[in-house]
Amino acid sequence: MSSVSSGYMSKVSVNVAKRSEIFARHGKLGAGYGSRRSVGTSIMQLTGAILLAFSSASFAADGENHGLSKYGELKYPADFAHFEYADPAAIKGGTIVQASIGSYDNLNPFVLKGQSAAGAGLIYDTLMVSSLDEPFSKYGLLAQSIEVPEDKRWVQFRLRPEARWHDGVALTAEDVVWTFDTIKEKGHPFYRSYYGAVVKAEAIDSHTVKFHFSEGNNGELPLIIGDLAIMPKHFWEGKEFEKTTLEPLLGSGPYRFDKIDPGRSISYTRVEDYWGKDIPVNVGHDNFGTMRYDYYRDSTVALEALKSGDVHFRSENVSKNWKTAYDVPAVNDGRIVKEELPDNTTAPMQAFVLNNRRANLSDVNVRLALTYAFDFEWMNKNLFYGAYKRTHSYFQNSEFMATGLPEGDELALLEEYRDQLPSSVFDEEYTLPTNDGSGNIRAQYRKALQLFKKAGWEVKDKMMTNVNTGEALELELLLASPTTEKIGLAYKKTLERLGVVLKVRIVDSAQYEKRVEDSDFDMVVLGWQQSNSPGNEQLSYWGSEAAKEPGSRNYAGISNPVVDALIKRIIEAPTRQTLVTATKALDRVLLHNHYVIPQFYGPSYRLAYWNKFERPAIAPIDSYGLTTWWIDPEKEAALGQ
Repeated sequence: MSSVSSGYMSKVSVNVAKRSEIFARHGKLGAGYGSRRSVGTSIMQLTGAILLAFSSASFAADGENHGLSKYGELKYPADFAHFEYADPAAIKGGTIVQASIGSYDNLNPFVLKGQSAAGAGLIYDTLMVSSLDEPFSKYGLLAQSIEVPEDKRWVQFRLRPEARWHDGVALTAEDVVWTFDTIKEKGHPFYRSYYGAVVKAEAIDSHTVKFHFSEGNNGELPLIIGDLAIMPKHFWEGKEFEKTTLEPLLGSGPYRFDKIDPGRSISYTRVEDYWGKDIPVNVGHDNFGTMRYDYYRDSTVALEALKSGDVHFRSENVSKNWKTAYDVPAVNDGRIVKEELPDNTTAPMQAFVLNNRRANLSDVNVRLALTYAFDFEWMNKNLFYGAYKRTHSYFQNSEFMATGLPEGDELALLEEYRDQLPSSVFDEEYTLPTNDGSGNIRAQYRKALQLFKKAGWEVKDKMMTNVNTGEALELELLLASPTTEKIGLAYKKTLERLGVVLKVRIVDSAQYEKRVEDSDFDMVVLGWQQSNSPGNEQLSYWGSEAAKEPGSRNYAGISNPVVDALIKRIIEAPTRQTLVTATKALDRVLLHNHYVIPQFYGPSYRLAYWNKFERPAIAPIDSYGLTTWWIDPEKEAALGQ
C-alpha cells in the first residue's frame, strides 16, 4: 500500500499506518524504525509496501505453513535461522536519536484523533512480517503457523504459546479478536474499508484464531490480516479506545515506552526479556538499546541538530541540502558519514493532488491545463541541482507502468469500458509537457489557455474567469512544511501568467492533518508508494467509497466506475500476468483523467549519520534496512574522544 522517494517527500514501508501524507514531513524512512520492522510510526504512514501476498503454490491446501507468498515459492524454509540481510552477531545496545517534525499529542496510532507519536508502533508485534529480500512473502511472527484453504475463504493462525505482553500476561486469540473488532469499529475510518471483506474474527481456542472472508479467491486478504498489529484486551478494558491518550500503552514487541515529553521528545527502550527475540524473523533486528525521536519545528532545524550531534541519523530528502548543506568539519573529517544507497523500489507517485470534489477542479480540462503550467525542468535545474526525474506513472519504474498505447490483453480489458473512458486512453500515449529549463514555456501556456477555454474559463481583466459564473480561479496550496514552499512559490509564478491565483499557505502539522482528513483543501503535495504486489489498498487510494470517507487516502476524491472495476480485477487477479495487465490498465486510466500533477522522484536513498553504526554485509532489496543496523561501541567511543 504507500510514501515517496524523491524531493521533499518521504518513503515509508509500513504495516500499521494512518496516512501517507506523512511523506512531506519525515524524509525517506524505507525500512527505518517506526514500529515493527516495516511497520510505520502511525496510521498516517500506510503505504503500498505492506500489501505482499500469497499463492497456492507456496502452501499446502488445508495444511499449516510458516509463511505465505503470492506468486512463487518462499525463499526461506520452515527451519531457517534468520533473514540473510540480518546479522545474528549484531551488537545490542546504545542509543539512536532521530528527528521528527512537528509535534504529537497521542500514543495510540490506530485512531483518527490527534497526532500520533513517532515510533508509536514499536511496542507492537504483528501476526506476520515481510521479508525485505523477496517481493511477495511474509513469515510468521506472533503466528507459529498459518493455514489457508484452497478457495481462500478464510485464514487461520496458530499463535506462538510463548508470546507475552510486557506485563507477563500471555497473548491469546482473544486479544487478536478484540484487536480486530475494536479497530474496525472504533479505529481510523480507513480500517472499515480496508478490512471490509473480513466478516468475522473467531477464537477457535486459546491460541488459534480464524478470520472469515465474504469472498473467495482474494489472494491478499490472508496477508492483509497478517499485517495486523495486536493489542492487549485486558489493558484496554475500561478505557476509551477512540480518544487520544498520553498514557504509556502496553505492547508485546521488542520496545516499550520510556520517556514521554509531549511535543518535544519520545523514547523507547529495548525489552531485554522480549519473548520473541530468538524467533528467526527477529534475529539480527531491533539492536538499538534506546530509540529516541526529538521533535523540531522544521527540517532545516533538524539538519542543524544532526550537525551538532543531537541527532544521529538522517535520511535527507532535500536535494539542495544534499549538495550544499553538508560541507562541515564533521562530514569532511569522517565523523559524519554521507552516502547514497541505491533505491530499487517502485518510485512513488509524488504530486500536486487536486481535490476533484471542488467544483472548479472537477473538469478534466482544468486539471490538464494546470498540469501544463508546471515547469519541472526549470525547477529541477534551478531548485534541485538536477537531482530528479519526472514521474510518468503511479507505478513508476515497475512492470505495472503503462507505456505506449494499450495492446494485447490490456487493450482487450480496456475495450470493455471504452464508452466510459476518454478517447486518449486508446489513441494517445500519456506524456507530460517537456521544457528546456529556461523558464520559457509559451507553448505550454497556449495549450493551457485552449484547455481552460474548452472548460468554460477565459482570461478577463488578467484573471482566469468562469464565463458562466464570473468566478475567478483562485486556488490554495496547503502545506505543512516550509521545505515544500519553494516548489509552491515557483508554481505560483507560472500560474500568474495564466491569470490563475495560487495562494501558498503553510499551517502547523495538526491543522494540516485535520484539513486533509476532512478533504478541506484545493491542492496539497502528497504521494502514494506502491508495492510489488498491488491489491486491496488500491480501494483506499482510488475507490469511490473511499472518496466519501474522512481520513481516506483517496485524497483526490476520485469517483470513477471504471477505476472501481479495474481495482476489482486487480484484487481478483488469479495470476501474476493478469495482475500486471489489470494494474497497467488502472495506471493508464488514472493518468488520462489527470487527477494529479505528477512531480518527480530520485534514484537513491541519501543518508547522513554519525560514524558509530555498523550494518550487515548483505543489504535488503526493498530498503536500506535500518532495523538491522547496530552501534559499534569502539566507533562510538572514538567519537567521544
